Amino acid sequence: MSPDLRKWLAFGAGAGIEIGDRDLEVTIVRVRPSGIEALGALRIERFNDHPAAEWGAAYSKFLKRHGLAHLAATVLLPRRDVVVRQISMPGVSDSDLPQAIAFQLDGLHPFSEDEAVNAWARMDDGSSVLVGITRRTVIEKYTSLFSEAGIQVAAFTFSAAALYGSLHLLNAPVRPFLAMAKGAGETETYGESDARPLFTATFETPSEILVGRARSMAAAELRLPDETPALPIGDVLPKPKRAPEGFDLNSSALPYATAIVAACPRLGLHVNLLPQEQRANTSRWIYAPTVALAVLLLAGAGSLAAYSSYEDRQYLSKLQAEIARLEPQARRPIAMDKQIEQTRARTALLDQFRRRTRDDANAIAELTKILEPPAYVSALEITRDSIRFSGETQQAAGLLKLIDRSPLFEGSEFAAPMTRTQTGEVFSIRARREGLSR
Repeated sequence: MSPDLRKWLAFGAGAGIEIGDRDLEVTIVRVRPSGIEALGALRIERFNDHPAAEWGAAYSKFLKRHGLAHLAATVLLPRRDVVVRQISMPGVSDSDLPQAIAFQLDGLHPFSEDEAVNAWARMDDGSSVLVGITRRTVIEKYTSLFSEAGIQVAAFTFSAAALYGSLHLLNAPVRPFLAMAKGAGETETYGESDARPLFTATFETPSEILVGRARSMAAAELRLPDETPALPIGDVLPKPKRAPEGFDLNSSALPYATAIVAACPRLGLHVNLLPQEQRANTSRWIYAPTVALAVLLLAGAGSLAAYSSYEDRQYLSKLQAEIARLEPQARRPIAMDKQIEQTRARTALLDQFRRRTRDDANAIAELTKILEPPAYVSALEITRDSIRFSGETQQAAGLLKLIDRSPLFEGSEFAAPMTRTQTGEVFSIRARREGLSR
């Protein structure tokens, strides 16, 4: 699906739950093509120390207060419980993709075949696939926990999928970038670039040295300069156009991103590790009016586009007929201009040859003036930019000065050593020509 179409189909509300070491972080959002509203955030502290029914009731009350009791949540599993892999699959069709991934799956995780649960989705570049793998016991543990709390769960996902899906839902982020998201007990580096559509890695609650190493490693993987700063993940995520008082995007970044993906699960990248038969469905009847209006809007836009296209074709047909009628007349001045240009070129070439003959004659005359009898020339070679001659004279050493004084020559030198004979000195001189006609 194209990003523009995906944006205009982005209608929905979602609840995202991040499982931390001690607390559950909950965020609910409403998504529209015009932007995202953060409706509310809830922290359920020390959920493992309290009965599930107790904090489940608090969660249900929270949803009811915002008129979203029908929502089934998307749960963000702890990053340490999920193995995240990115596979390059260029040229593999959608029909062949499941078999191609299954062929590589055993080499992507350390779990036994019966223990592993996986899910994947093709990324926006079309050639990369994001794969998440976890243990079946993890799924069973949290399925049982949320069932006991009375919370309907539509999906189990992981941070890389939630961040990528939320970043690309309405508008693609400005690449390249590198960001850090602080989760429960760990920090995740996340980045995108043209060289690598997605990079993610986690490390435990950091020291400054560990943060620097993680940033350098991420920058290297993304082919970015080593000094590239790591932004807070809240600076990269789509900003909510409205949010409740005290809402902190950086501290709620992961459940916020998860809620955005939960609001539009069929748009963009959505990786769901929860088995199909265990997924709770959010009622879609509340969106029937919106869907009906969207269909009418699309039908009207399609009709308008079709009529406009018909008018364009009619106009183009008439225009092409008129062009065909006038084309012979338009070609005549073009042909005449071409003939005139050819005649000018021939005339210029003749003038150039005529000037060359005159320049060569002037060079010979000037050389005759310089070499007074009894000196004589026995060999003469003239090119467009130089002259070379050999002969005999009484004193050859003074010839270079005489030649350089001439306005037609410069840079004269002996082309070969002088030879003394009984009648004088044999010389060979070459010089550059100047003062030529252009």
